[in-house]
Amino acid sequence: MELTPTQCQQARLARDTRYDGLFFTAVKTTGIYCRSICPAPAPKEVNVEYFPTAVAAAQAGYRPCLRCRPDSAPGSPAWLGKNATLNRALRLIDEGALAEQSLTQLADRLGITERYLRRLFSDEVGLSPKAYSLYRQCLLAKQLLHDSTMPITEIALACGFHSIRRFNDCFKQQFSLTPSQVRKQEGGRRDSGQAIEILLSYRPPYDWQGLHQFYASRLIPGLEWLDAQSYGRTFHYGTCKGRFTATHLAEKSAFRASIHLSNLTYLPRVIQNIRRCLDLDADTRLIESQLCQAMGTTSLIKAGLRLPGIWSPFEAGIRAILGQQVSVKAARNLVSQLVALNPENDEAFSYFPAPEQLCRLDLTQLGMPQRRRETLGHFAEYACGKRLDESEQLLALPGIGPWTVNYLRMRGLSDPDIYLSSDLGIKKAIAKLPQPIDDQLAAPWRSYLTLYLWSTLT
Repeated sequence: MELTPTQCQQARLARDTRYDGLFFTAVKTTGIYCRSICPAPAPKEVNVEYFPTAVAAAQAGYRPCLRCRPDSAPGSPAWLGKNATLNRALRLIDEGALAEQSLTQLADRLGITERYLRRLFSDEVGLSPKAYSLYRQCLLAKQLLHDSTMPITEIALACGFHSIRRFNDCFKQQFSLTPSQVRKQEGGRRDSGQAIEILLSYRPPYDWQGLHQFYASRLIPGLEWLDAQSYGRTFHYGTCKGRFTATHLAEKSAFRASIHLSNLTYLPRVIQNIRRCLDLDADTRLIESQLCQAMGTTSLIKAGLRLPGIWSPFEAGIRAILGQQVSVKAARNLVSQLVALNPENDEAFSYFPAPEQLCRLDLTQLGMPQRRRETLGHFAEYACGKRLDESEQLLALPGIGPWTVNYLRMRGLSDPDIYLSSDLGIKKAIAKLPQPIDDQLAAPWRSYLTLYLWSTLT
């Protein structure tokens, strides 16, 4: 939903946190752009202009405010729904794809030509893919300069810059400031075993209690941990291992993420995946209005609904297979047994097996039908070399049906428009409603409808 200038004006004057990250205010007299919640005195309307993203404001010649820090705003869904290829390209670039590979390689990964990719960005984003990537890299670097004690050289490496000189040049070009000018505390040093701390904002409201309960009922000890205000887990990307703990700070409308990584170059994709798993960029105001239409009501029992993600599509697919036709508790026990088989576990932490590892495990130790063990094997073999976002190819695998694929997409890919109509829990929840629902009215947010109906059973 595009905001009008009048809506933007009302939101910035009220400093309405629900609009944080949905637009940015640029002040012509100072050359600075701000978040809608900026604490600075509000400028006159004649002196401002509005932009849907921080990147757009920067390309217009404005630099970020040092008080409200646009680098830490929740992600804007400005391009969502316009083009599936563009959305995937933006996600990959946000994870650092162009810092690791060429534009031609990224285009090949997307299944399009480099020329088409350039035109797509020019038409929809207003700048080249590389310019977008550099700005996103610098925004992340700026946030790390503010929030962490990482040395500037490590920040440059983590954000995809291969030399400190290149980093300094790009940073100054983007923000008219040097990294050392942004740094809060000069000379901060970080031990190799010390965590990277970063603040991850969201637009309130946020149903932390609901997310907490969802994760708690499916928690795998050793792989995940949970307390009253935080959730954490281990993860791996190839040879890179790590873990994070995200602590909810309701008064700041944010989570403080504490991240341990064996390879700093994976930091951008780790941060993006934490944001996805905690669903920090959702516009709940828009989503819940759609759900109310579908359910024929004026309000929901719970506000701030979020979609709890699983770290990877592969893990989501395995959890879905183990959860076929069994209770949540039984599925959790099976996942725990599977994780315990991973030889890479140590005394302190457990890790979900990668596809190649699972293919080598002795699955006869799992208390389940032999056919389902075979399904696990087929799925793991497929995942060793294939993408897991192609539904038709997944459905062709033995033992994989629509419910399994949809669960994978909903929690492993955070697809917002999955309605699990065949799910037993959904059927029970619908039977308790005073009137029928029209799930089509909830599109493209039917995953949230699925989650909401599940929540009514607890």
